[in-house]
Amino acid sequence: MSNVSVHSGYRTGGLWAAAGISFTVLTVASAIAVFGMLEFDERCMHGLIEGPGRLRDVRYQAFPPATVCEFQGGDVLSVGGRAVLGTLLRADLAVMVACVFVALLAECLDPRPGGRFVTPMSRAEKLRRTGTAFSVTGSAFLLVYALAGWKLLVGPSSACSAGADWGLHAPRTLEYSFFPPQATCQYTSGMTERMNPDWVASLTAQSAAPALLAGIAFAVAFRRWGVERRAVRAAGDGGGSR
Repeated sequence: MSNVSVHSGYRTGGLWAAAGISFTVLTVASAIAVFGMLEFDERCMHGLIEGPGRLRDVRYQAFPPATVCEFQGGDVLSVGGRAVLGTLLRADLAVMVACVFVALLAECLDPRPGGRFVTPMSRAEKLRRTGTAFSVTGSAFLLVYALAGWKLLVGPSSACSAGADWGLHAPRTLEYSFFPPQATCQYTSGMTERMNPDWVASLTAQSAAPALLAGIAFAVAFRRWGVERRAVRAAGDGGGSR
């Protein structure tokens, strides 16, 4: 008789498929929104976009991606900020985040065999599955962090001047933080500016959450796999000594 117990794991294939579809829709819709931003500000400046009153300012919205022309009587937004596409982007992002987090949370659990959403799965199979999830989410976080914080990694005290030939007029780095990757830069004119837009720093911090949850799931799966291996080894040694 085998000493290995029967274990199970939740079926998460549907959740990952839904997350993948949501990501594809989000990418396409975001591309449409970004394309709609092209020259929208110039059209506002030249009076080609009609609005309520006189044009006051033009600003950019991170998500949904949109150009906002501020008039005295209200705002006029490019296609990304309008009701249909903006609502689609927000709803799609919510679905994707929910599917990813529920799938990763399910990997941390150890369900009993026989449930509707449960499938037989050995400890080794669960370890491989959680390891794959941790690799993907961890790689995504490292990529986002590298793009947002490479200047800090090169030299935190000179992050604001990295990547350009400033000569004698390099901006000073007043303060910085590694997580989220951010720095306050002061130029020779006295003006201060953030190294990264706030949404970039926020996105970097948020991308750490699924990687952390996947890491916990992998650590739990690794511990359970180790306990089973030790139990099998102890049972084998006990049987051999009889």
